[in-house]
Amino acid sequence: MGRDARPATLREVAEAVGCSVATVSRVLAGDRPVGPDLARRVQEAARELGYMPNQVARALRSRSTRTVGLVLPQITNPFFPELMRAVEHALHDQGRALLLADSADDPVLEAERVELLIARQVDGLIVAPVDQERSVPTLAKAAARVPVVLLDRSVDAVQADAVTVDNAAGIRLLLDHLRSQGRRRLWFLGPAGEVSAGLERRAAFQEWAARYADLWRVELGDFSIDFGEHAAGKAVTAPATLRPDALVCANDLIAAGALRRLRELGVEVPGQVAVTGFDDIALASLTSPALTTVRQPNRELAAEAARMLLARIQQPQASARAVRLTPALVTRGSTVVARENASDGSREGSRL
Repeated sequence: MGRDARPATLREVAEAVGCSVATVSRVLAGDRPVGPDLARRVQEAARELGYMPNQVARALRSRSTRTVGLVLPQITNPFFPELMRAVEHALHDQGRALLLADSADDPVLEAERVELLIARQVDGLIVAPVDQERSVPTLAKAAARVPVVLLDRSVDAVQADAVTVDNAAGIRLLLDHLRSQGRRRLWFLGPAGEVSAGLERRAAFQEWAARYADLWRVELGDFSIDFGEHAAGKAVTAPATLRPDALVCANDLIAAGALRRLRELGVEVPGQVAVTGFDDIALASLTSPALTTVRQPNRELAAEAARMLLARIQQPQASARAVRLTPALVTRGSTVVARENASDGSREGSRL
């Protein structure tokens, strides 16, 4: 087109269309209605000329940066990158960009990351809290300054919108399934500490086991493969009267570690010991055998978090809302024989 490489200006777009700079500005900002034909011509000219809006100037005018901060507790846990991607897509549909921070399961680092994002003038925060208790000061302070939505994990003492999965319902789905397979001797492998998801899953297990299990036990560590390996080894080398016929793991990483250790010890899964997880990360369909687990509705979690944040931005004084979404059971070879797999729509893939 003979132009240099610099971006076009509003004036050049206006000259190409034959209208005023103010009209072009209104069309591209989308804040005042214009005729559809004029809007189309302005947008086409802006595209053809390579016009790039000045986001800093726009933010100063609108007092909105169109950015949202997302704080996750452990980016090395595959569940959270999958959730992050769903959040990014949901925010993109609103025309908002995402700034990501990893708190590394550390409440001190969580506080620093939240402060940094607020200093960057984000329109709001979506946070998966590190701890039910130790995250309270950080989140309470943040919620008084910007719109905050809690995602996947809740903090009861903070008045903020929250969207989580029904962890208790998910655990009951797993336990009822194990009961249908004749499993009565159960160990729960979960995280220590005050993470709401871990607490809810553990409490649901204890309530169910007290009613239906012949033997039950709780082993606490963290949400890691290493802990799963350690706890599984402890379970199958315990005295015969204490050995389980099923390991109920609080997430898929713990379950993957348990499966690996059981394989090393020559324990048949599911023949001697069944294993279940929670989350349905991609790894769950690739273990050997593939993992029975609970699928979290990541897209729905993310979409609801984005909707709640937008509503909070628009109505900052509205009462806080809490939404719980329903998870789904996915049965695979770690609890049932191969011919029964995929009966409920589970993902099948190559096995490691």
